[in-house]
Amino acid sequence: MLKRIFGIAPKQEEDGSYSPSRLGLRIGTVSKTNYSEPGYQPYRGKTSRILILFTEQKHMKMKNGKRFSTGNHPVESLVPMLHLQQAGFTFDIVTPSGKPVVFEMWAFPNQDTAVKDIYQQYEEEFEKPHDLRNHIDVFKNHLNEYAAVFIPGGHGAMLGLPENEQVGNVLHLAFEHNKCILSICHGPAALLATTLDDKEFLFSGYQMAVFPDEVDRQSPIIGYLPGHMPWKLNEALRQYGVEIVNSKSDETVCQDRNLITGASPTAANAFGILAATTLLKTLSS
Repeated sequence: MLKRIFGIAPKQEEDGSYSPSRLGLRIGTVSKTNYSEPGYQPYRGKTSRILILFTEQKHMKMKNGKRFSTGNHPVESLVPMLHLQQAGFTFDIVTPSGKPVVFEMWAFPNQDTAVKDIYQQYEEEFEKPHDLRNHIDVFKNHLNEYAAVFIPGGHGAMLGLPENEQVGNVLHLAFEHNKCILSICHGPAALLATTLDDKEFLFSGYQMAVFPDEVDRQSPIIGYLPGHMPWKLNEALRQYGVEIVNSKSDETVCQDRNLITGASPTAANAFGILAATTLLKTLSS
């Protein structure tokens, strides 16, 4: 009762899962992003496609048994897409089995016209994405047309993607052919799929910006999460030799070789700029 009075009780949805409390939403989401248009000279070459790998899973079971209503974070997905689109790139929208893309709609910045516009532009593709099980052959057979693989954030990126063999195969193909790999917030969880079938982790020794475990640990206090996380992303990455460069959920972005990462939704604009400018520079050289 007191948690409801003070606005720190997670909101129970119709399906029984929980979205963030009023206080959690006030602290952890925005109605308008810091998106800015830097004015790119758009790429006009053949290597213009970006495979965007979204999660199709919504419910994260927390340690206390409650289910968090998650998915892909809209800011971390759509703001980078705005930059990449303006830089001349096109998108292949993909989920592991072709089920619809799931967004954390409680985090949607409803007063941001640019974000709403690109969401509406791709809404049909979000509802009917490519099935990765089939699309991996398209990716493999047309590698010369792809500039990057992008894995957006949101806690949902920790669901299914790290255990998916085809996710690992796509990342191995991208890595071996010097494609850029872009990921933000909890998205780097998917990079763990490169260890499947007893393979070595591709990014051992890399620096990354990742959403901090410590912030996730504190989030239940304000009701952003309905319980503690089932596993710790930073801890898992560090076990494979990753150096996490940020300690806060801030604007930190990081580029290490062909891997570009960002720390949080706050970093989405800087992450989009870094991704777009890096691809334009790489493809023009």
